Amino acid sequence: MGGVAARRVAALRVLLVAYPVEVVLLAVLAVGAGGPIRLGAIVWGALYGISQALGMWAFFAAVGSGPISVVSPLAAVLNAAVPVAVGVVLGERPGQLASVGVVLAMLAVLLVSREGTAEGGSPYRFTPKVAWLTVAAGVAFGLDLVFLHQAPHECRLWPLFFARLLATVVVLALAATSKNLRLPRGKTLMLTGVVALLDIVANLTMLAALRSWLLSLASMLISLYPAATVVLAMVVLRERVTRWQGIGMLLAMGSVAMIASG
Repeated sequence: MGGVAARRVAALRVLLVAYPVEVVLLAVLAVGAGGPIRLGAIVWGALYGISQALGMWAFFAAVGSGPISVVSPLAAVLNAAVPVAVGVVLGERPGQLASVGVVLAMLAVLLVSREGTAEGGSPYRFTPKVAWLTVAAGVAFGLDLVFLHQAPHECRLWPLFFARLLATVVVLALAATSKNLRLPRGKTLMLTGVVALLDIVANLTMLAALRSWLLSLASMLISLYPAATVVLAMVVLRERVTRWQGIGMLLAMGSVAMIASG
């Protein structure tokens, strides 16, 4: 949904609508959920918000000019790898199956990045610029999970509120400096409103998963989201992928599952 909106207007203009709406809704939800406001909620929430804002901008920019069916799984592989790397640095040791999954993920990156011919295919190409934006989005999303996992559990939804508040400030600054400080109109405006609602649901369920499970396991399963994205991109947007890219996407999804189960 966000990718479709981003193709209609600049990526930042999508976030200019979605993020402020989310700030208001999350404020209401946070007050209703209760819980203390502590420094940990503000700091980790702020880091999460800044990282997510930059990641969302990079992701929407990537799918706005590149194929969603390639960008989404590639970003997900990086999203899955970053928490594993952080876990290793902090002393976690993935099992054998998880290690094999990491190797397959790297292979998936190479295969998914292969560019096919443009005969009758999508006009959106996986260019070097799109590749760098995808990498930036994947790494930022991976750090999101690390930051959010560190937030105090007793603060309940307040970390999400501060995250979106800081993310809104970042988006406003980026939009102003890039001359994109304009709101979308028409159908795109309606799409961005839906994006805001879906993003809140995603953040709430993600927070619940991270608080109920280990970071390395929850973050990997969260990264399985490309399955639905790829199917929708192929069916709704008529995007086509090459044989090698298709194999790469299957490896990407399989590698995430292996990392999670390992």
